[in-house]
Amino acid sequence: MSPIEQSQWIKEQAIMLGFDACRIAPAEPIGRKDYLQRWLEAGRAGTMDYLHRHLSMREDPRNLLPEAKSVVAVALSYNPNPGSGTHSTTQTVESSESTDLKPIGKIARYAWGRDYHKVVKKRLFALADRMRERFGHSFESRACVDTAPIVEREIAERSGLGWIGKNTLVLNTELGSYFFLGELVTTLKLAADEPVTDHCGSCTACLDACPTNAFPNPHEMDASRCISYLTIERRKALPADLTDKLAGWLFGCDICQEVCPFNRKAKPTVEIDFSPRPPAPEIELRDVLSWSEEDYHKMVQGSAIKRAALAMLQRNARHLLDVRDNPHNSPPA
Repeated sequence: MSPIEQSQWIKEQAIMLGFDACRIAPAEPIGRKDYLQRWLEAGRAGTMDYLHRHLSMREDPRNLLPEAKSVVAVALSYNPNPGSGTHSTTQTVESSESTDLKPIGKIARYAWGRDYHKVVKKRLFALADRMRERFGHSFESRACVDTAPIVEREIAERSGLGWIGKNTLVLNTELGSYFFLGELVTTLKLAADEPVTDHCGSCTACLDACPTNAFPNPHEMDASRCISYLTIERRKALPADLTDKLAGWLFGCDICQEVCPFNRKAKPTVEIDFSPRPPAPEIELRDVLSWSEEDYHKMVQGSAIKRAALAMLQRNARHLLDVRDNPHNSPPA
């Protein structure tokens, strides 16, 4: 098979395995290598020190897998079906035992169902197995999902899966931005796809909606101010000037995605593993404060929510409760 025929066959197999889209990128240095270095030096990564490690691998996938020539990039939608669970706009839920309103904390959509790392990586392994059956074992590959030291969004954009929007997320005209990325770095020489056009135009909805002003410029995020970072990645006390700006989010944030026009018309996922399951999509904050370690592990088992430790979730819950009950006071650390 020619490289073009191989690429087409791989894309067909990826769709058969349940991915929503698949494109091919060359295994080359990322286009914004200098920007990444400046971003890290400016402290935009906050306390995520791990992003400073293995920088050479992040800049070039060939440093992750020697002799790599291509990267198979895939997308798997987690966009919930209408009626499968929505966030409360009032940040409260009606109690079944009284007329009181119980305060709730919102969970980002990507963590509503089963941990995506397992779902995506399992299918990438299956895709690699099919490639070996078809092309023989004379090539190497490495499956990557989020945790590997490569810059997924840069690779996705180069492959043509989508373009990097002004909120720094990859956007696709059919999938919006509610999708997971995965990569299969391989030594196979495949026919690469062309990047797609940026369709954001003059829209600034995502930039305008961010409560913490985490976007100093279009296409640039200050992660240290992002609600997702604050509620999931930051282990220590939250910055005093941001604790009253969590906007009801206990774990993660979807605000810049909720206002994106492309997500209004994006097709919903058919992936059962991403259907909402407790404690998603919202958790009563006082329940979180009452959790023991055993309760916590039971509730987050098999979920991406386990990225945030119990102490962090309870810290977030205390801030949300304090802002609700004492809107003019500074929340506790």
